[in-house]
Amino acid sequence: MDPTVPQRRFAVLIDADNVSASALEGLLAEVANYGVAIVKRIYGDWTLPNLKSWKEQLLEHAIQPIQQFRYTVGKNATDSALIIDAMDLLFHSKLDGFCLVSSDSDFTRLASRIREEGLMVIGFGERKTPRAFVTACDRFVYTDILRGAAPEKAVKPKKNSAELKLDTKLVNLLRWAVEASEDEEGWANLGTVGAKIMSQLPEFDSRSYGYAKLSSLVEATRLFEIERTTSSNGRVDIMLRELPPPPSSRRR
Repeated sequence: MDPTVPQRRFAVLIDADNVSASALEGLLAEVANYGVAIVKRIYGDWTLPNLKSWKEQLLEHAIQPIQQFRYTVGKNATDSALIIDAMDLLFHSKLDGFCLVSSDSDFTRLASRIREEGLMVIGFGERKTPRAFVTACDRFVYTDILRGAAPEKAVKPKKNSAELKLDTKLVNLLRWAVEASEDEEGWANLGTVGAKIMSQLPEFDSRSYGYAKLSSLVEATRLFEIERTTSSNGRVDIMLRELPPPPSSRRR
């Protein structure tokens, strides 16, 4: 992140009932990639034993717990409390975005409403998160790929070139994004390609394929020619364009 550019200010609102505490450290590190968390709140009924794993981390990470009793069995009052606070913050705080941490579709409309005001919404949740909530966010991160997640879930083995090429959805997505971003000579800037992908698939993440960066994933597919240039200020630009099919696959 460029130190000369003011950092975005985020409110991080966590639904303790619908996200595992194991990924908290990685979650906050992920938020730091986008800006600074000036508000950190977590919602739940802290009188219940199932939130014990969260309690142990609140002080360490300076997260404010919000107590919400369950007035009726089977009804989640936590959602309402989080939504009310989010709307208060939206109109009374100088924020650039919200991080909504939950796997619950009840926050779909909240995410959409925040975006209507021109603020960024980053969602965090488990793989079970309903599609509606995922697509309502500008960016959605599955918590199982974050640092500190449960060991058996956190390690994503790298897929090799052959495996990546067999992933039709991935290949089509990359090719579409490059084509939509290319200049007259067929070259596309990787940053623009990434933005195109996010606009279509907010939950896309190269770490799901075992690669820390999009550039590494693209390079591993061996479907694109890659060219790196360094500007006078030291910035590295990555350009790519699709390679022609091998002779054996062309029609004779």
